[in-house]
Amino acid sequence: MARALINEPALILADEPTGNLDEENEARVTELLQQLHREGRTIVLVTHNPAMGALAEHTLRLNHGRMASGQEE
Repeated sequence: MARALINEPALILADEPTGNLDEENEARVTELLQQLHREGRTIVLVTHNPAMGALAEHTLRLNHGRMASGQEE
């Protein structure tokens, strides 16, 4: 993640950023992403983790590769 964030990008693409992490590091990554968003960064995140998805302002759900639903929080 450090390499991806070093140049302070306005857009962050995160594919399963907490997928293989233990609970402690998952919490750290989640807090970091929330902090980056509070600072004005846009984050596009792909996850199978419902807890991560619940933090999003906007969600899109795919089912078998097709758009199944979208919502704005």
